[in-house]
Amino acid sequence: MKNILFTLLTLVCCNAFFAQETTAVYDEKLAKSLNADEYGMKKYVFCILKTGNNTTATKEEKNKLFEGHMANINKLAQEGKLIVAGPFMKNDKNYRGIFIFNVSTIEEAQALVATDPAVKANIFEVDLTLWYSSAALQEISKLHDKIAKTKI
Repeated sequence: MKNILFTLLTLVCCNAFFAQETTAVYDEKLAKSLNADEYGMKKYVFCILKTGNNTTATKEEKNKLFEGHMANINKLAQEGKLIVAGPFMKNDKNYRGIFIFNVSTIEEAQALVATDPAVKANIFEVDLTLWYSSAALQEISKLHDKIAKTKI
């Protein structure tokens, strides 16, 4: 009986401990700096990179284009225009990767992808759409820098 009461008391205490809510404090200055709306959200442009129709590029040309592609990614990220970028794993949809642009129109995103040598050479083609998500997404690179042991 003692063991049952002890277990029950432990469960009640654990439940009380884990049930405590932590209320985040609204930071108006941060929200404004990230252009957040009243919900903490904002518009971005989501881009899916797909395999392009360039089938004639040599291995050396592709290597040079990918070097330019990575340099462009880093440049756009440093400028705050590119929030997230990354490749897809092998798939049957010809999806190669994604970009999330910190812009609010398709036209702005088109101008940014036009700076990518792999897109210009039709190694990749792009599909752009407006996307509504947390304005805090813009802070991801700061966090990523803290956890990436090796930099690209």
